[in-house]
Amino acid sequence: MRWFDNTALTVVIIGAVNWLLVGIFRFDLVAFLFGNLSWLSRIIYTLVGLCGLYLISLYGRIGNMSE
Repeated sequence: MRWFDNTALTVVIIGAVNWLLVGIFRFDLVAFLFGNLSWLSRIIYTLVGLCGLYLISLYGRIGNMSE
């Protein structure tokens, strides 16, 4: 399951970089590459969101590792 954690973390980091670009330069890389709210960009946004929700579970797992 560690590979899934790493994959989810990578997807969320890419999403965070996209939001950084939106915040600083008003440039949405996903919309630029795949179209503004096209079905493909909506899938990418959904995957980033789902990976972010999944990574919430890291808080509990990190707490269990330190004990």
